[in-house]
Amino acid sequence: MSSTHANPSDDVSPTDSPRPGLRPGRLGAIAIIFFVVAAVAPMAAIVGASPVVFSANGISAPLTYLVAALLFTVFSVGYVAMSRHITNAGGFVAYIARGLGVRTATAAAALAVLTYTALQAALWSQFSVFAQQLISDKLHVDVPRWILLFGCLAIVTTLTVIGVDVSLKVLGALVALEIAAFVILDVVVIFSGGGVSGNSLEGFNPAHLAGPGLGVAFLFCITCFTGFEATVVFSEEAKEPRRTIPRAVYGSIAFIGVFYALTVWVIGNSVGGQAIQDTATKDPAGFIFAVADKEVGSWLSTAMQILVVTSFLAMLIGVQNMFARYLYALGRAGVLPRQLGHAHPVRATPAVAAASVGIALAVILAVFEAAGADPITVTFSWLLSLGTVSLIVILILTSISVVAFFARTRIETNVWKTKIAPVLATLGFGLVIYLALTNYGALLGGDGSTAQWLLLLIPILALAGALWPGVRRNIDYQAQLV
Repeated sequence: MSSTHANPSDDVSPTDSPRPGLRPGRLGAIAIIFFVVAAVAPMAAIVGASPVVFSANGISAPLTYLVAALLFTVFSVGYVAMSRHITNAGGFVAYIARGLGVRTATAAAALAVLTYTALQAALWSQFSVFAQQLISDKLHVDVPRWILLFGCLAIVTTLTVIGVDVSLKVLGALVALEIAAFVILDVVVIFSGGGVSGNSLEGFNPAHLAGPGLGVAFLFCITCFTGFEATVVFSEEAKEPRRTIPRAVYGSIAFIGVFYALTVWVIGNSVGGQAIQDTATKDPAGFIFAVADKEVGSWLSTAMQILVVTSFLAMLIGVQNMFARYLYALGRAGVLPRQLGHAHPVRATPAVAAASVGIALAVILAVFEAAGADPITVTFSWLLSLGTVSLIVILILTSISVVAFFARTRIETNVWKTKIAPVLATLGFGLVIYLALTNYGALLGGDGSTAQWLLLLIPILALAGALWPGVRRNIDYQAQLV
């Protein structure tokens, strides 16, 4: 993961701005994959999301994860092809700018800010609940939840301001531990006979996939890939981006899809195909810990309860690192205040943007706390759902931009990469957005009536973003390091 630091001046042309930029050549594919995996948080995702997937679609949960991974793989065909011609910390927005123009890109930028702000605030709220429960149950100490919430937010913001190297070490340790816990569970269950259902492959039978709960199950699987954009957001700091980024993209998708599918397959077999849906519905918060206790021992169950908290921290560090670079790129492009596009003169990190993210999250969470909102059924559910729908809209725009970019430039002529795969991804994510809107109430546990009004932020911010270039005429999405 570590590497020697390249001299930024070696990669900056004489016409570039003299202010410090992000340091190139410091991250390899494995390091970037770590950030993606940390951002999706395997422990938090499996403990928090898989019960909903099981409850909605029963035994077919592992196949549902694989289908989600397949959709992201198809999306990545055009995405990777375009990455060979763009190296920019602006992520999807930089792609949309090159494919569909400044106005559409600025609309997408507004949605990106909405997406990652909403998702982070939602996850911070859920984290505070897990952290308080852990401290109360294991240490028998009653710490107010708001102290844990804002205290840990301050720590994570500081890590992000300090820089990638410190955060990467923290992420590496936390992610390795949570993956190891599930590997132990998987190996023990598989080699001891597979549990109630044995090592049955019914979880991968397509005949069970198209159940009535597929929409909700698929939506929650999609949320497990929300850190995927880190593969391009860190592109300016990657070693040999044209090779590193494709490896990081496909490597992260393969790991996330296979690891989730394997683990939920093991859990489903352990409980039993006939009982898994009811068990997940009755005890969504504790049934995975119960499986660990039954199959391995109480020590693993306790370790998982600790790791689900540290998993959230790893995820939040990863997402905040990524979003800070997003704001850095938008500030440098002139969309947001230029100060956000200034890197630290010594650490070469987006310090101003990182601090701004922490402050914004603190304000949003303080508003929800002051209003007395339930941290799970309101703050988490409402904001996670809003962020997920907004993200899907961005993915659709990105897929369309790939087609438009190659149709205009003709710098690559492979039909599969430049047309077919991006169109299939557009249709696939279009289906997902349809499922999101038609299952929105179910996604929020039946309380979608009030939260649905928040969806109006998507067209409102997209329209404001599209109009913004008319006000701020110096926007340049090609302002970049290399």
